[in-house]
Amino acid sequence: MNLFGTAGIRGDVTERVTPELALAVGRAVATEIRAPERIVDGEDAGSRTTPAPEVVLARDGRVSGGALAAAMEAGLTAGGVEVRRAGRLPTPALAYASRGRYGVMLTASHNPPTDNGIKCFRDGREFSDELEAAIESRVEEGVSPASWDEWTEAHRIDPLADYRAAVREYATGFGANLDGLRIAVDCGNGMSAPATPTVLRELGAAVVTLNGNVDGYFPGRGSKPTPETLQDLRSFVSDANAGIDEPGRAGRDDDGFAFGIGHDGDADRIVIVDAAGEVVHEDTVLAILAEAYVRRSEAAEPVVVTTPNASGRIDERVRAAGGRVERVRLGALHEGIARVEQGSEDGGEGGRTVAFAAEPWKHIHVPFGGWIDGVCSAAVIARLVADEGLDALREPVTERPYRKLSVTCSDERKRPAMDALATSLPEAFPEASVDTDHGVRLEFPDAAWALVRPSGTEAYIRIYAESDAVDTLVEDVRAVVEDAIADE
Repeated sequence: MNLFGTAGIRGDVTERVTPELALAVGRAVATEIRAPERIVDGEDAGSRTTPAPEVVLARDGRVSGGALAAAMEAGLTAGGVEVRRAGRLPTPALAYASRGRYGVMLTASHNPPTDNGIKCFRDGREFSDELEAAIESRVEEGVSPASWDEWTEAHRIDPLADYRAAVREYATGFGANLDGLRIAVDCGNGMSAPATPTVLRELGAAVVTLNGNVDGYFPGRGSKPTPETLQDLRSFVSDANAGIDEPGRAGRDDDGFAFGIGHDGDADRIVIVDAAGEVVHEDTVLAILAEAYVRRSEAAEPVVVTTPNASGRIDERVRAAGGRVERVRLGALHEGIARVEQGSEDGGEGGRTVAFAAEPWKHIHVPFGGWIDGVCSAAVIARLVADEGLDALREPVTERPYRKLSVTCSDERKRPAMDALATSLPEAFPEASVDTDHGVRLEFPDAAWALVRPSGTEAYIRIYAESDAVDTLVEDVRAVVEDAIADE
């Protein structure tokens, strides 16, 4: 059974993420977190003489969320854990509420409205691979309810106001007061609607929202924020700024907008739109935040954790600020944070400070919490823009041409092809330094780079590249990849 992917369980609500599955996962979660090996801070698993573990349960605005929440609540309460029902929340707000306890979020994030999903948290961080595997095993084996006298009743809580206040207070450590800075926010009918606009307004911004009501059908646009789905936001910002003679004044004195923000369905992702209505490259946003965090850190050599497909522009800005970058496989930022902070099982160095962790569009503000948080990103970026302006923040970031390409490769050929590429790519590009921890990543003396990795979900080998001559680099890498796939 393969339930959990890189972002929890997701799928169609009539075929995969059904109420029956939610009930089974709820029972499995309850049983697993009450098991003796999960005892934390004095919990006495299986005994009602001490409080049972607490689980905060929340959902996004999807139409299917109510049925799944009812089924999940039944599984958890019949499994003997205390359920705190939080209603509809952004995913980062649920993660915030799970600190010191457990959390279950019902969301499919940026997937279409026909889908839903299940994400599990422990103390503000997503479940480890080990814990997810244990849940999968219990679901597959089948779990009986707890003894009747261990069943519980859910109680209602509302953590949203506390979460918004915490984000607001945290963001004041960056940049400058917003003082009426005009910002357009496209909530996409998702769960950022009750969070991001309020936080920005409380920080002093003048906010105009698009698609600012929660609607599980996502009628305003697709729930995934892309240059295409954000076209209304882009036009809205660019049209408002069209008559401004001094672009640097956009967003001040009731003229135009300084920038725009687009969120996904559950508010863990963020996209930034500049004053001209163009989407700022996700790696540029990551580089700006990474540099700000490193400069703010008091550690001797603060670390930024990111993924192999992230741009070399991040390394450049982090090094300039006195930090270093470490990469971890896609979907495993939490593993990377733990490796840096605690060391690896093979004796790797630990005890270092992670200033920031992110992959494109998804940011973990480590000093604030261990979860991906688009609302916090919005607040921090707004304060940085208020202090320096978006153009000034982007100016030191080198934005080389970037391309991504998929080469068809059957699942059975992926491993032998990647084994061959670990040798053939370095041979084809002897001037590049090579990292084979997560695919094959080539880094060139002129700061260009290329990454080759197998897709975890589709019959492709992916090529990512960034270079002033990106088309030539991609085609040269592609030729080597195709030879490796064809080689019997």
